[in-house]
Amino acid sequence: MKFICPKSELLNGLQVVSKAVPAKTTMTILECILVDCTQGCIKLTANDMELGIETIVEGTIEEPGIIALDAKIFLEIVRKLPDNDITILSDNSYQTLITCEKAKFNIAGKCGDDFAYLPEIERSNSIVVSQFTLKEVIRQTIFSIADNDNNRLMTGELFEINGDELKVVSLDGHRISIRKIQLKDTYEPQKVVIPGKTLNEVSKILSGETEKDVSLFFTDNQVVFEFDQTTVVSRLIEGEYFRIDQMLSSDYETKVTINKRELLSCIDRATLLVKEGDKKPIIINITDGLMELKINSAIGSMDEQIDIEKSGKDLMIGFNPRFLIDALRVIDDEQITIYLVNPKAPCFIRNEENSYIYLILPVNFTTV
Repeated sequence: MKFICPKSELLNGLQVVSKAVPAKTTMTILECILVDCTQGCIKLTANDMELGIETIVEGTIEEPGIIALDAKIFLEIVRKLPDNDITILSDNSYQTLITCEKAKFNIAGKCGDDFAYLPEIERSNSIVVSQFTLKEVIRQTIFSIADNDNNRLMTGELFEINGDELKVVSLDGHRISIRKIQLKDTYEPQKVVIPGKTLNEVSKILSGETEKDVSLFFTDNQVVFEFDQTTVVSRLIEGEYFRIDQMLSSDYETKVTINKRELLSCIDRATLLVKEGDKKPIIINITDGLMELKINSAIGSMDEQIDIEKSGKDLMIGFNPRFLIDALRVIDDEQITIYLVNPKAPCFIRNEENSYIYLILPVNFTTV
């Protein structure tokens, strides 16, 4: 096999597929990136059996062939080569010569036949969204998935398609994030749970351009993302997702409209007094025209007031400040509305159209 490829092209392709190389595995072939030049293009593939990524890079094929190269070594060599064309040549014993200008590397490859190719997925059940929209939806929900496997469903996000609406839901037992998106076309109802790891990696690869689309194809147990010259295949998380509708009450006793940036900055300042891992709540006291925020810790205390518009009852309630910060950071509105019931019930941050809903459970606190 022999091909020539600009460094920038090859490096970008390797960085894209390396996201599917497992950190630990008993199958050494999975530590490799497959380079396939047998189909008239230079195709790079990595697969950890849960997530597989394939991308095509531009270049000139002089001799078709296929080889598996150690992902870590291959990526680091290419990263440190000069910014010029790279030539890759492998022989029948899989020895591979990588040259660029005056630099030459000789590394051992493996037979590509043992590599776990991406599964063939029937491309029938699909939706199309812009890269910008998908990247934003992931950013606005991914922070509230659970980071452990106690309940696998909580480590993924629900993608629910209904007609021309896509609803994305994530939760971790303390909060729920929901985003609703209008799709350009109408689709059959569909519900899948996509692993958070997959969505994180897809989000990193997406360019985020509004005029470029992503096609998502679903089967019973897999999802495929197709965009630009890249294909990502992932297993879905199996099981019935949580019934969240009964938690999403529209009843409230207190409604607060507040400047988002002011509230975010205030809570951010308060966390200066909270050590990593310390579970100190921020206590919010809501009265007519005023929200008072207090925090007390071993380091010190803070007290700040923000002007608000309020309707309904006065209320004092405590929250984990990080949960509020996570939600506020991803809301783009200048003014936000918070709906509350009592100190034991969750608060809702949502807009009038319900295109975003953030539910956060309160925490117990003691007033001094």
